[in-house]
Amino acid sequence: MLKGVYPIVVTPFHDDGSIDHESLDRLIDHLIEQGAHGLGLFGNASEGYTLLGAERAEMLKRIVKRVNGRVPLVVSSGHTGTDAAVQLSREAEDGGAGALMVLPPYFLKPDGEGIFFYFQSISAAVKIPIMVQDAPLMSQVPMPVPLLARMAKEIANVRSAKVEAPPTAAKTGALAKAVNSGFAIFGGLNGQFLIEEIDRGAVGTMPSSDLTWVYVRVMEMLAAGKRAEAWSLFSVALPLIRFELQPGLGVSAAKHNLVAQKVLKSARVRHPTQSLDSIGLEELKTLRDLIPPRS
Repeated sequence: MLKGVYPIVVTPFHDDGSIDHESLDRLIDHLIEQGAHGLGLFGNASEGYTLLGAERAEMLKRIVKRVNGRVPLVVSSGHTGTDAAVQLSREAEDGGAGALMVLPPYFLKPDGEGIFFYFQSISAAVKIPIMVQDAPLMSQVPMPVPLLARMAKEIANVRSAKVEAPPTAAKTGALAKAVNSGFAIFGGLNGQFLIEEIDRGAVGTMPSSDLTWVYVRVMEMLAAGKRAEAWSLFSVALPLIRFELQPGLGVSAAKHNLVAQKVLKSARVRHPTQSLDSIGLEELKTLRDLIPPRS
Protein backbone atom coordinates (compact mmCIF):
# COMPACT_ATOMS: atom_id res chain seq x y z
CA MET A 1 0.00 0.00 0.00
CA LEU A 2 1.22 3.48 -0.85
CA LYS A 3 2.15 5.41 2.28
CA GLY A 4 4.19 8.45 3.32
CA VAL A 5 5.42 11.59 1.58
CA TYR A 6 5.34 11.49 -2.22
CA PRO A 7 6.49 14.90 -3.47
CA ILE A 8 5.32 15.92 -6.92
CA VAL A 9 8.54 16.30 -8.92
CA VAL A 10 8.83 19.73 -10.54
CA THR A 11 10.08 19.76 -14.13
CA PRO A 12 13.37 21.67 -14.34
CA PHE A 13 13.82 23.84 -17.44
CA HIS A 14 16.80 25.67 -18.86
CA ASP A 15 16.33 29.41 -19.33
CA ASP A 16 15.41 28.71 -22.98
CA GLY A 17 12.50 26.49 -21.88
CA SER A 18 14.04 23.12 -22.74
CA ILE A 19 14.14 20.39 -20.09
CA ASP A 20 17.20 20.47 -17.84
CA HIS A 21 17.93 16.77 -17.37
CA GLU A 22 20.99 17.31 -15.18
CA SER A 23 18.94 19.32 -12.70
CA LEU A 24 16.28 16.61 -12.87
CA ASP A 25 18.86 14.01 -11.85
CA ARG A 26 19.96 16.19 -8.92
CA LEU A 27 16.35 16.75 -7.88
CA ILE A 28 15.56 13.03 -7.83
CA ASP A 29 18.59 12.31 -5.64
CA HIS A 30 17.76 15.31 -3.42
CA LEU A 31 14.17 14.22 -2.81
CA ILE A 32 15.16 10.67 -1.92
CA GLU A 33 17.92 11.95 0.37
CA GLN A 34 15.34 14.21 2.04
CA GLY A 35 13.36 11.09 2.98
CA ALA A 36 10.69 10.89 0.27
CA HIS A 37 8.87 7.56 0.42
CA GLY A 38 7.93 7.80 -3.27
CA LEU A 39 7.70 10.32 -6.09
CA GLY A 40 4.78 11.76 -8.06
CA LEU A 41 5.37 12.56 -11.73
CA PHE A 42 3.64 14.81 -14.27
CA GLY A 43 1.08 16.26 -11.87
CA ASN A 44 -0.04 19.86 -11.62
CA ALA A 45 3.09 20.86 -9.67
CA SER A 46 5.19 19.18 -12.39
CA GLU A 47 3.68 21.46 -15.03
CA GLY A 48 2.58 18.22 -16.65
CA TYR A 49 0.00 20.21 -18.59
CA THR A 50 2.85 21.88 -20.54
CA LEU A 51 4.81 18.75 -21.44
CA LEU A 52 4.79 17.05 -24.83
CA GLY A 53 4.27 13.30 -25.06
CA ALA A 54 7.85 12.70 -26.16
CA GLU A 55 9.13 14.79 -23.24
CA ARG A 56 7.08 12.78 -20.75
CA ALA A 57 8.42 9.52 -22.16
CA GLU A 58 12.02 10.71 -22.06
CA MET A 59 11.67 12.05 -18.54
CA LEU A 60 10.05 8.87 -17.25
CA LYS A 61 12.80 6.73 -18.75
CA ARG A 62 15.50 8.91 -17.16
CA ILE A 63 13.76 9.07 -13.77
CA VAL A 64 13.22 5.30 -13.65
CA LYS A 65 16.93 4.79 -14.35
CA ARG A 66 17.96 7.39 -11.77
CA VAL A 67 15.65 6.08 -9.04
CA ASN A 68 16.82 2.51 -9.71
CA GLY A 69 14.11 1.00 -7.54
CA ARG A 70 14.83 3.11 -4.47
CA VAL A 71 11.25 4.40 -4.17
CA PRO A 72 7.95 3.81 -6.02
CA LEU A 73 6.83 6.16 -8.81
CA VAL A 74 3.24 7.38 -9.14
CA VAL A 75 2.65 8.71 -12.65
CA SER A 76 -0.21 11.06 -13.55
CA SER A 77 -2.09 9.65 -16.54
CA GLY A 78 -5.49 11.34 -16.60
CA HIS A 79 -6.86 12.83 -19.81
CA THR A 80 -9.96 14.55 -21.17
CA GLY A 81 -10.83 11.41 -23.15
CA THR A 82 -11.19 7.85 -21.86
CA ASP A 83 -9.31 6.17 -24.72
CA ALA A 84 -6.44 8.66 -24.38
CA ALA A 85 -6.29 8.10 -20.61
CA VAL A 86 -6.15 4.33 -21.20
CA GLN A 87 -3.25 4.77 -23.62
CA LEU A 88 -1.35 7.14 -21.30
CA SER A 89 -1.86 4.70 -18.43
CA ARG A 90 -0.54 1.76 -20.43
CA GLU A 91 2.48 3.79 -21.51
CA ALA A 92 3.18 4.79 -17.91
CA GLU A 93 2.96 1.18 -16.73
CA ASP A 94 5.21 -0.02 -19.56
CA GLY A 95 7.66 2.80 -18.74
CA GLY A 96 8.11 1.76 -15.11
CA ALA A 97 5.33 3.41 -13.09
CA GLY A 98 4.50 1.66 -9.85
CA ALA A 99 1.06 3.28 -9.68
CA LEU A 100 -1.07 5.79 -11.56
CA MET A 101 -2.61 9.05 -10.36
CA VAL A 102 -5.67 9.79 -12.47
CA LEU A 103 -7.85 12.88 -12.76
CA PRO A 104 -11.40 12.37 -14.07
CA PRO A 105 -12.26 13.85 -17.50
CA TYR A 106 -12.63 17.60 -17.01
CA PHE A 107 -13.53 19.06 -20.42
CA LEU A 108 -16.85 17.31 -21.00
CA LYS A 109 -17.68 16.54 -17.41
CA PRO A 110 -19.32 13.11 -17.02
CA ASP A 111 -21.88 12.11 -14.41
CA GLY A 112 -21.17 9.49 -11.76
CA GLU A 113 -21.69 6.56 -14.14
CA GLY A 114 -19.43 8.18 -16.70
CA ILE A 115 -16.69 8.66 -14.11
CA PHE A 116 -17.08 5.05 -13.02
CA PHE A 117 -16.79 3.85 -16.65
CA TYR A 118 -13.66 5.97 -17.19
CA PHE A 119 -11.81 4.52 -14.19
CA GLN A 120 -13.09 1.02 -14.91
CA SER A 121 -11.71 1.27 -18.45
CA ILE A 122 -8.28 2.30 -17.18
CA SER A 123 -8.27 -0.44 -14.55
CA ALA A 124 -9.07 -3.09 -17.18
CA ALA A 125 -6.07 -1.97 -19.25
CA VAL A 126 -3.37 -2.04 -16.53
CA LYS A 127 -2.14 -4.21 -13.68
CA ILE A 128 -0.78 -1.50 -11.34
CA PRO A 129 -2.69 0.41 -8.64
CA ILE A 130 -4.73 3.50 -9.51
CA MET A 131 -4.97 6.58 -7.28
CA VAL A 132 -8.13 8.59 -7.98
CA GLN A 133 -7.26 12.29 -7.89
CA ASP A 134 -10.23 14.04 -6.32
CA ALA A 135 -9.36 17.63 -7.19
CA PRO A 136 -12.55 19.59 -7.99
CA LEU A 137 -10.87 22.98 -7.54
CA MET A 138 -8.87 22.11 -10.66
CA SER A 139 -11.14 19.72 -12.56
CA GLN A 140 -14.54 21.13 -11.57
CA VAL A 141 -15.65 17.48 -11.38
CA PRO A 142 -17.09 16.55 -7.97
CA MET A 143 -16.67 12.97 -6.79
CA PRO A 144 -18.73 12.39 -3.64
CA VAL A 145 -17.67 9.85 -1.02
CA PRO A 146 -20.25 7.20 -2.08
CA LEU A 147 -18.86 7.25 -5.65
CA LEU A 148 -15.25 7.00 -4.46
CA ALA A 149 -16.18 4.17 -2.08
CA ARG A 150 -18.03 2.33 -4.85
CA MET A 151 -15.00 2.56 -7.14
CA ALA A 152 -12.76 1.34 -4.33
CA LYS A 153 -14.96 -1.72 -3.84
CA GLU A 154 -15.90 -2.54 -7.45
CA ILE A 155 -12.92 -1.52 -9.62
CA ALA A 156 -10.05 -3.92 -9.11
CA ASN A 157 -7.09 -1.56 -9.41
CA VAL A 158 -8.57 1.50 -7.69
CA ARG A 159 -6.66 1.23 -4.44
CA SER A 160 -6.14 4.80 -3.28
CA ALA A 161 -7.41 8.37 -3.54
CA LYS A 162 -5.79 11.76 -3.30
CA VAL A 163 -8.37 13.94 -1.57
CA GLU A 164 -8.10 17.59 -2.63
CA ALA A 165 -11.75 18.52 -2.19
CA PRO A 166 -12.11 21.07 0.64
CA PRO A 167 -12.68 20.64 3.48
CA THR A 168 -10.14 17.88 2.94
CA ALA A 169 -9.94 16.62 6.52
CA ALA A 170 -13.70 16.08 6.74
CA LYS A 171 -13.81 14.25 3.40
CA THR A 172 -10.77 12.17 4.36
CA GLY A 173 -12.54 11.05 7.52
CA ALA A 174 -15.77 10.21 5.71
CA LEU A 175 -13.94 8.25 3.01
CA ALA A 176 -11.81 6.37 5.55
CA LYS A 177 -15.01 5.13 7.20
CA ALA A 178 -16.50 4.05 3.86
CA VAL A 179 -13.59 1.94 2.53
CA ASN A 180 -11.58 -1.01 3.80
CA SER A 181 -8.31 -0.61 5.67
CA GLY A 182 -6.24 -1.51 2.60
CA PHE A 183 -7.36 1.58 0.72
CA ALA A 184 -4.75 4.36 0.90
CA ILE A 185 -5.94 7.95 1.31
CA PHE A 186 -3.49 10.74 0.53
CA GLY A 187 -3.77 14.47 1.01
CA GLY A 188 -2.83 17.09 -1.53
CA LEU A 189 -3.09 20.89 -1.90
CA ASN A 190 0.53 21.14 -0.76
CA GLY A 191 -0.18 19.39 2.53
CA GLN A 192 -1.82 22.42 4.14
CA PHE A 193 -4.01 20.22 6.36
CA LEU A 194 -1.55 17.35 6.72
CA ILE A 195 -1.98 16.80 10.45
CA GLU A 196 -5.77 16.96 10.38
CA GLU A 197 -5.85 14.55 7.42
CA ILE A 198 -3.53 12.07 9.16
CA ASP A 199 -5.72 12.29 12.28
CA ARG A 200 -8.74 11.29 10.18
CA GLY A 201 -7.26 8.36 8.32
CA ALA A 202 -4.89 9.61 5.61
CA VAL A 203 -1.65 7.65 5.25
CA GLY A 204 0.31 10.11 3.16
CA THR A 205 0.56 13.41 1.36
CA MET A 206 1.70 14.63 -2.07
CA PRO A 207 3.13 18.16 -1.76
CA SER A 208 5.55 20.05 -3.99
CA SER A 209 9.29 19.32 -4.12
CA ASP A 210 10.85 21.97 -1.91
CA LEU A 211 9.87 21.07 1.68
CA THR A 212 10.10 17.29 1.60
CA TRP A 213 12.08 16.84 4.80
CA VAL A 214 9.58 18.96 6.76
CA TYR A 215 6.62 16.79 5.75
CA VAL A 216 8.62 13.62 6.42
CA ARG A 217 9.67 14.83 9.86
CA VAL A 218 6.14 15.91 10.80
CA MET A 219 4.79 12.47 9.85
CA GLU A 220 7.56 10.77 11.84
CA MET A 221 6.75 12.92 14.88
CA LEU A 222 3.06 12.10 14.62
CA ALA A 223 3.81 8.38 14.37
CA ALA A 224 5.98 8.67 17.50
CA GLY A 225 3.21 10.46 19.41
CA LYS A 226 5.13 13.75 19.47
CA ARG A 227 2.18 15.93 18.52
CA ALA A 228 3.43 19.16 20.06
CA GLU A 229 6.74 18.88 18.22
CA ALA A 230 4.93 18.04 14.99
CA TRP A 231 2.68 21.09 15.28
CA SER A 232 5.62 23.30 16.19
CA LEU A 233 7.59 22.39 13.05
CA PHE A 234 4.53 22.37 10.80
CA SER A 235 3.37 25.78 12.03
CA VAL A 236 6.70 27.33 11.06
CA ALA A 237 6.32 25.96 7.53
CA LEU A 238 2.63 26.90 7.13
CA PRO A 239 3.19 30.48 5.90
CA LEU A 240 5.35 29.16 3.06
CA ILE A 241 2.91 26.33 2.33
CA ARG A 242 0.09 28.91 2.13
CA PHE A 243 2.16 31.16 -0.13
CA GLU A 244 2.72 28.27 -2.55
CA LEU A 245 -1.02 27.62 -2.80
CA GLN A 246 -1.55 30.76 -4.88
CA PRO A 247 -3.06 29.57 -8.17
CA GLY A 248 -0.52 29.69 -10.97
CA LEU A 249 2.37 30.85 -8.76
CA GLY A 250 3.09 27.88 -6.50
CA VAL A 251 5.32 26.10 -9.00
CA SER A 252 7.40 29.24 -9.49
CA ALA A 253 7.83 29.59 -5.73
CA ALA A 254 8.89 25.95 -5.30
CA LYS A 255 11.39 26.26 -8.15
CA HIS A 256 12.93 29.41 -6.69
CA ASN A 257 13.30 27.60 -3.37
CA LEU A 258 15.02 24.69 -5.11
CA VAL A 259 17.36 27.11 -6.87
CA ALA A 260 18.20 28.59 -3.45
CA GLN A 261 18.89 25.03 -2.24
CA LYS A 262 21.28 24.62 -5.21
CA VAL A 263 19.25 21.74 -6.63
CA LEU A 264 17.96 23.48 -9.79
CA LYS A 265 19.94 25.84 -12.01
CA SER A 266 16.91 27.84 -13.14
CA ALA A 267 13.45 28.68 -11.83
CA ARG A 268 12.08 28.90 -15.38
CA VAL A 269 8.43 27.90 -15.83
CA ARG A 270 6.45 27.32 -19.00
CA HIS A 271 3.48 29.44 -20.00
CA PRO A 272 0.71 29.55 -18.83
CA THR A 273 2.42 28.94 -15.48
CA GLN A 274 3.17 32.32 -13.94
CA SER A 275 6.48 33.56 -12.52
CA LEU A 276 6.78 35.45 -9.26
CA ASP A 277 7.47 39.17 -9.64
CA SER A 278 10.22 41.00 -7.73
CA ILE A 279 7.96 41.71 -4.74
CA GLY A 280 6.83 38.10 -4.65
CA LEU A 281 10.45 36.95 -4.62
CA GLU A 282 11.16 39.11 -1.59
CA GLU A 283 8.08 37.77 0.16
CA LEU A 284 9.16 34.23 -0.68
CA LYS A 285 12.65 34.75 0.75
CA THR A 286 11.18 36.07 4.01
CA LEU A 287 9.05 32.93 4.38
CA ARG A 288 11.86 30.62 3.29
CA ASP A 289 14.12 32.04 5.96
CA LEU A 290 11.61 30.99 8.64
CA ILE A 291 12.28 27.30 7.94
CA PRO A 292 14.86 25.92 10.39
CA PRO A 293 17.88 23.95 9.14
CA ARG A 294 17.23 20.25 8.75
CA SER A 295 18.36 18.42 11.87
